[in-house]
Amino acid sequence: MKAVFLDYATMGPGLDLRPLRALLPELEIFDVTRDDQVAPRIRDAEFIFANKIRLTPDLLENATQIRFIGLTATGTDNVDLEAAQQHGIAVCNIRAYCTESVVEHVFGTLLSLSHNLHRYNASVRAGEWQRAQNFCMLTHPIRELSAMTLGVVGYGELGTAVATMARAFGMNVLISARPGAVSIDNDRVLFDDLLKRSDAISLHCPLNDETRNLFDADAFARMKDNAILINTARGGLVDSQALVDALQSGRLSGAAIDVLSKEPPRRGDPLLDYVGDNLIMTPHIAWGSDEARQKALDELAANVEAFLGGEERNRVV
Repeated sequence: MKAVFLDYATMGPGLDLRPLRALLPELEIFDVTRDDQVAPRIRDAEFIFANKIRLTPDLLENATQIRFIGLTATGTDNVDLEAAQQHGIAVCNIRAYCTESVVEHVFGTLLSLSHNLHRYNASVRAGEWQRAQNFCMLTHPIRELSAMTLGVVGYGELGTAVATMARAFGMNVLISARPGAVSIDNDRVLFDDLLKRSDAISLHCPLNDETRNLFDADAFARMKDNAILINTARGGLVDSQALVDALQSGRLSGAAIDVLSKEPPRRGDPLLDYVGDNLIMTPHIAWGSDEARQKALDELAANVEAFLGGEERNRVV
């Protein structure tokens, strides 16, 4: 059974592929696959593994041997699911593989910003503590999480886990109703109320027509003074220039951004040019702990094993 992994480099180094190879000994690994290389590489393959490679109807129609597409992510937007169904191709994603990694990233950045750890570190490196008159320096505010309200936008696996951790820190937690909703239930609050009441907001919702640029200049104007924004979901949820303006003006206390609209950002982004010290930028790594990446591969192998045994596991088609 010929199998190909088209963009293995997206998984990072140091992982154990033995469980997957035990199921598919003929597995061929490609770190990177250009658009013009996809068709020839999948032409005779029965099993395809990919993270971000786009699998379009014409590609699936011409690769007549495909039986199974395994995605190394939860999102399925890079595969034409209707075409896969028409051709009898099973499609599986992986779920709940990076929850701990994302939650720890959210609170690592939130603690850094609320306790101004980055600014205090810079002060020490600049020799300011060495010249101080007192044993400690309290030149930047330090805010306890237990005195803060966290707003969570998107209440799936990740949003739920973030809310649970926030409560463990003693935070008050607000869960947003679907943006645009005019009524609420299930102990949620209207999106506008969440903006007005939250000291920090963490994003975990999908990107769609309703949520694109959800956080724009108007949203930032309605947020509390000195609020913090954390985005580990999708870059398109946030208007980058509006966020830069809010950070520069002091409207927001800080932001931690792990995702951008275009990745990698070949043509730049306003956030990449921002030089203020109240922004933490990371290159889409919130999900990427060693443990989470290995769990992703193990989940992939478990999906294949189930498929070969005639069982359905994490099937989206």
